[in-house]
Amino acid sequence: MTPYSQNVDIGAYACQLTIRKGAEMARSKVVLAYSGGLDTSVAIRWLQDRELDVVAFTVDVGQPCDLQDIKEKAERLGAKACILDARREFAEDFILRALRANALYEGQYPLSTALARPLIGKHLVDIARREGAKFIAHGCTGKGNDQVRFDLCTTALAPELQIIAPMRVWGMTREQEIEYAREHGIPVPVSNASPYSTDENLWGRSVECGILENPAIEPPEEAFEWTQSPLDAPDEPTYVNVRFEAGKPIALDGKHADLQSIIVSLNKVAGLNGIGRIDHIESRLVGIKSREVYECPAATVLLKAHQALEAMVLPRDLLDFKRGVEAKYSMLIYDGLWFTPLRESLDAFIESASERVTGEVSVKLFKGSAQVVGRTSPNSLYNHALATYSSGDVFRQDMAEGFIYVWGLPARTWAAVGACPQPKLVKAAKRAR
Repeated sequence: MTPYSQNVDIGAYACQLTIRKGAEMARSKVVLAYSGGLDTSVAIRWLQDRELDVVAFTVDVGQPCDLQDIKEKAERLGAKACILDARREFAEDFILRALRANALYEGQYPLSTALARPLIGKHLVDIARREGAKFIAHGCTGKGNDQVRFDLCTTALAPELQIIAPMRVWGMTREQEIEYAREHGIPVPVSNASPYSTDENLWGRSVECGILENPAIEPPEEAFEWTQSPLDAPDEPTYVNVRFEAGKPIALDGKHADLQSIIVSLNKVAGLNGIGRIDHIESRLVGIKSREVYECPAATVLLKAHQALEAMVLPRDLLDFKRGVEAKYSMLIYDGLWFTPLRESLDAFIESASERVTGEVSVKLFKGSAQVVGRTSPNSLYNHALATYSSGDVFRQDMAEGFIYVWGLPARTWAAVGACPQPKLVKAAKRAR
């Protein structure tokens, strides 16, 4: 057992391990995070060529695909295939925590892809231990954020396991990968004519590559799948009502449901109304500025509804402090630091702050806009008698002058001192003998 996870880098033996063909490694196992796409399908054959037995592991986090087909594809390539349905776990243990934290990286990205990585990473470790594997592999490039997330999951949970990242070392372009797949009989439905790289789960869909790499060009309609163009969305608004209990959505339009079901329903209705399209320049952890396009219909609606309810039931100082926590929490998710004491400690604060976040929020969906138009809560701090300017006002306006005097005293004192000439320091007279 080694004290730290090691990265296996073919052809670069510099304080790292090198995989060699031969009897020494013939029966070693590697668990591969398998999506069924081009990169990980090519990775199966590439790993097998290095005398490794591959366990292709696919986690269902809500991606709309045929998981049985993915399993059969891996088996046809000679790998042992495993599938895990983790949709409920993803919703309850990961999405809910992010929702309570109003997690938005750089104020825009709901962290859909980033949030699924620690869940997948945790189960990769579990499968590796069950299978007696020495290695964990993934299909991440050396330019993106996901490599960091998967590697750090292994580092935090199983430092004895070693990491293989084929795309960091094999040096193939996307076009060369496609050719490699054809030469080795790997069935991958991709061509040079469809350049988009996508990732999907319950919380959102990400789209990269192709024309999207030019930040000056508007994303073409063909890049979107979950959301209707706002121009083609219904001409009448749709209203949805979300009920929360301690910060957790428990009902949609009056019908109680689990969080997974609420997210699935909102993805459909909000997507139909053109809600959840995000296009921004993102600061990647590795130092690259990247143009990112996302579709997050349910996340957009739930985050706005949750923030509106918090604004009604939490005092100003708590809201202000929590915003700083939210920014840090979002950064931890994005940077792959889910399995850390800091994230767990922040969760404890957020859970405490969510105790009174109970109530119902109405959101108006119309041609790409999600607008909170109503909210109620038994814990509301909104008091009509204090807020109104009409009859029934009980706010004691005559007390305001004294409050302002005391509140402004530091500023008044500062200004008064600044207007006076500065006194010279006077030395104390020598004490007489």
